[in-house]
Amino acid sequence: MVLDYRHIELFGKKIFEKVVVTPPFKNPNPLQDEACLLYVLEGGNNSYSEQEHLIINQDEAGLMKCGNFLYDCIADKDTGNCGLLAIHFYPEVLKKIYEKDLPVFLTKGEKPSFTHNSAVVKSSQPLKNYIDSIAYYLDSPKLFTEDLIILKLKEIILILLETKGSPRILEIIHNLFSPKSVALREVVESHVFSPITIADLALLSNQSLASFKRKFREIYNDSPANYIRNRRLEKAAQMLLSTNEPVSGIAYDCQFNNVAHFSTAFKAKYHQSPAEYRKSQLQN
Repeated sequence: MVLDYRHIELFGKKIFEKVVVTPPFKNPNPLQDEACLLYVLEGGNNSYSEQEHLIINQDEAGLMKCGNFLYDCIADKDTGNCGLLAIHFYPEVLKKIYEKDLPVFLTKGEKPSFTHNSAVVKSSQPLKNYIDSIAYYLDSPKLFTEDLIILKLKEIILILLETKGSPRILEIIHNLFSPKSVALREVVESHVFSPITIADLALLSNQSLASFKRKFREIYNDSPANYIRNRRLEKAAQMLLSTNEPVSGIAYDCQFNNVAHFSTAFKAKYHQSPAEYRKSQLQN
């Protein structure tokens, strides 16, 4: 449930957004022609891209280049809410505000190779001070003039470029608007054990659900639900033999939210309950 929402625009584009929600709250965040910095004001956030899963804690941010994303809010233990502040980067907006003095990542020169779509920006005093100032202007939008918006947008880019000891952040900054091509198989294999749905996988693959299911069967000769369930059961079977973790813990680790459902699915595949399987295999 959305408790509060505010935003500021520049040249007809949403640049700064602030939202407070009560989880569970999962939302797609496609960034086809933009990039984004998502700062956690309260609670936390799980961010999923085609091949990555970031856990962003309070006072940290996730830097996401153009691509397909999904975010899942984590409630604050005290308030039960999640607060996020987003800063959007559009190539046409940045080119307009920088005019002839374009940053390196907006030029067409040779760019460094890249492997990541997102990165966690750790908490720092400059970043926190910056976010506090944006939150103030979102609460007092009449004070947020166009010139000031432009200055604040340039300021956050400088803060990110000056981030020490994080080559991953610099890599993303220099490839901010270069989409990474990811095959369906790579998306699936990256998230077999992530707590996301088949519809979420379709979104991260930039396909409709029907197209995703059709292409999935062409590749795997199986349905997504059956393939993912079997992979998770296989991992559970391995954990039963290699760890002392209770059956309930293994079920949750393998993304079965209901222990009874896990036991039923496990018995259908292995013809024994999880406890019986562990006992019989360890005795052999």
